[in-house]
Amino acid sequence: MIGRMAGTLLEKSPPWIVVDVGGIGYELEVPMSTFCDLPGLGEPVRLRTHLVVREDGHFLYGFATEPERATFRQLLRISGIGARIALAVLSGMSVAELSQAVVRQEGARLLRVPGIGKKTAERLLLELRDKLPQATAIAGGTPSPAPAADDVLNALSALGYTEREALAAIAELPPGLAVAEGIRQALRRLART
Repeated sequence: MIGRMAGTLLEKSPPWIVVDVGGIGYELEVPMSTFCDLPGLGEPVRLRTHLVVREDGHFLYGFATEPERATFRQLLRISGIGARIALAVLSGMSVAELSQAVVRQEGARLLRVPGIGKKTAERLLLELRDKLPQATAIAGGTPSPAPAADDVLNALSALGYTEREALAAIAELPPGLAVAEGIRQALRRLART
């Protein structure tokens, strides 16, 4: 098993990259979260990897962080979820966002990921419930946001902000804030970035 890789980034064309390690170019498929954090061509890169061996070939997947790789591996354990869908999930949302969706049982967030239908989303929510370490931590110790925060999140999404931008903007809103005021404060934060 190839667990980690350090080398020089030779090529990148989403979702594929090529990393030169000692004169051998390894082709890896990476989620967009990792792809966006890659250095420029010709620069050193370190990735955690997961090797999938099938009868039609060996496939190497790369991840910037250990939580991404652990989540990818957990997704692969779910019946009907292959590497392609697992990468799509990690490309469509961060590990923290996936954990939040699982804790809150928000299938609609998973339906936004290409290749995930209603039944697959329901299966993911059911099977990941106690499996993601962050989901367990969120469920056990961190209170879920107030309904007003969910309304602010939905409003920002309707205005065209990505889910990641919207979650970052509402992260520091004080509890008990009215929806209208929450939207105003979140928009001010988004305007500063």
